[in-house]
Amino acid sequence: MSPYDLTLDELGDRLAGEPPFRARQVWHGLYGRGLRPEEMTDLPLRLRARLADELPPSLRLVAERRSRDGTVKWLWDAGVETVLMPYPDRATVCVSSQAGCAMACTFCATGQGGFSRHLTTGEILEQVVHARRQASPRRLSNVVFMGMGEPLANYDRVWAAVERINGALGISARHLTISTVGLVPGIRRLAREALPVNLAVSLHAADDAKRNRLVPANRRYPIAELMEACRQYLAAKGRRLSFEWALISGVNDGPVDARDLAGLARPLGAHVNLIPLNPTPGYPAKGSAPAGVRAFRDELARLGVNVTVRRNRGGDIEAACGQLAAARLGPPRRAATAATARRVPDW
Repeated sequence: MSPYDLTLDELGDRLAGEPPFRARQVWHGLYGRGLRPEEMTDLPLRLRARLADELPPSLRLVAERRSRDGTVKWLWDAGVETVLMPYPDRATVCVSSQAGCAMACTFCATGQGGFSRHLTTGEILEQVVHARRQASPRRLSNVVFMGMGEPLANYDRVWAAVERINGALGISARHLTISTVGLVPGIRRLAREALPVNLAVSLHAADDAKRNRLVPANRRYPIAELMEACRQYLAAKGRRLSFEWALISGVNDGPVDARDLAGLARPLGAHVNLIPLNPTPGYPAKGSAPAGVRAFRDELARLGVNVTVRRNRGGDIEAACGQLAAARLGPPRRAATAATARRVPDW
């Protein structure tokens, strides 16, 4: 068990027999100072040794890659990845919520590998704390759940991590983003939560026939139902909605695609993030050429959509989701067949 899997009360139970203030002291060391138990020199040596033995980190580093543009990618022994994106005065971390993914999106390296298991709350938090240490002296300002896995398919553990990132690590809910392929019941649950996190929907197609092929979860929750859930979220939270759109040459980058996307984005005031597709061995299509990306962006802007092209970072270190894990570890052991990989949870 990771020390970050424990609540403050559970940590107090673990420290039964110690002075009552020890639990808060350790809690502050973990979250306020980002220390490992053996580094907490304000604790007695015997307690440091005990905590290090009883509550070691759940994630162990397998590989680290550093890009020429400053992006850092870590691969952990659970087969999951974390990406740190530094900027001049701040940094963003992209964390994973599952080992592998059962959503089976055809163009995604993680989806091609299949699903292995859910991450625990502690494993998610360990990624954030590690990134904060490595980002220093920059401030870790943003956490995005856009790494491996579908966050809303691991809802309870992800939300527990969100609450602790906000409360114990002090990162504003307005700087936390949960990305989903469109699990409608999960979006509705988010709308009922107290924290107003940002919602990003990995859309990639604006008609059901095409999205069924690219994002199989659409067969369960088609676009009309998804858009209604997005409207409910906006009404409840008042936060900006984002649509993620991986531009695939000859697949979803034409004028009709832009028109259909605008028809979904404009009524919701959604911001569109265009992402030139990173190639993966399991999907033969290519990302749109720079001229095609510009044309698609310009057409969306002409149609009144707020749109940006996401800077493609870390291309020299296999920074796209799932690429490094596939290269170093091979695909995760599948816990689902091709049929069950298209199932999504019921709430």
